Amino acid sequence: MKFITLSILFLFSLTSFAQEQTIVQKVTGTIVNDGNLFPIPNANIINVNKVKGTVTNTRGYFEIEATANDTLHITLLGYQSLRVKVTNDWIKNGTAKIQLTEKAIALEEVVVRKYDLTGYLEVDSKLIPEKENFRYSISGLPTAYEAGDRSPNAFTRVLGSIFNPADMLYNFFGNKPRELKRLKSMKKDDTVRNLLESKFDREMIAVLLGVDKKEIAEILQRCNYSEAFIESANDLQILDAISECYEQYKVLSKKHEKYIKD
Repeated sequence: MKFITLSILFLFSLTSFAQEQTIVQKVTGTIVNDGNLFPIPNANIINVNKVKGTVTNTRGYFEIEATANDTLHITLLGYQSLRVKVTNDWIKNGTAKIQLTEKAIALEEVVVRKYDLTGYLEVDSKLIPEKENFRYSISGLPTAYEAGDRSPNAFTRVLGSIFNPADMLYNFFGNKPRELKRLKSMKKDDTVRNLLESKFDREMIAVLLGVDKKEIAEILQRCNYSEAFIESANDLQILDAISECYEQYKVLSKKHEKYIKD
C-alpha cells in the first residue's frame, strides 16, 4: 500500500515538474517618447534570439516571450531603433519603461529627371528602356535562378559564385548555419512577417541574421539576383531570396562534393 502511495506521489511530482517546465516566460514593458514621456503605440518589438514579435498597444504597453540575456530589437518609423538586453532584474521586477528617441530628419529638394516623358502613352512606352532579368533552370532545384541579364557568362557566374570555396557566399553560409536555420522561424511569427513585409531598409534582416546591411546586397549579388530586385523588394521578399539561395547552395554544394569524390 505504501509502495502504491509513493508511486502516485512520485508521478504527481513529475507531472507538476513537467507543467512548470512548459510555462512560457515573458517580460512586459512600456515604450515612451524620451522627449515628452508620452506612450508610443504601434512600436515593433522583436526578440532576436527567439524570433518572436509583438506590437505596443495604445498605452505603449507590450509583453513578449523572453528569458535572461535575450535581445529585444525595438523599431518604429520616425524613431531611432533600439536594442535592449533582457536582464534577471527585469524578469524579477516584471516590467520596464523604455524610451525611444525621435529621428531628426532634414528634407532636401529632390529633382527627378530620369526620363523625359511627353504624356502620350505610345511615345513614352518607347522612351523607357526595357530591363530583362532572366532565370536559369538548374536540374535538381525546385525553382529557377535569377541571373540578371543575358550576358554570355551569366550562367557561369551563377555556378561559379556557388562553387568557388573562397567566395563570400561560401564564407557566409558556411559560418552562419544557426542564423540561417532561423530563416524559416522568422516567417512563422505573424508580427515578424508583417513587419518585414512593410519594411525596405534591411535593418531587421541584418539584426536577425547578425550581418551588416551592406552584406545583404552583396549576398544577393553573389546569388545573381538583379539590381532592380535588390533595390525594390521589401524585406520579406529579400528574406525569401536569401532563404532560396541558401537552399540552392546546399543542393549544389552536395552535388559538387559528390562530383569531386567520384
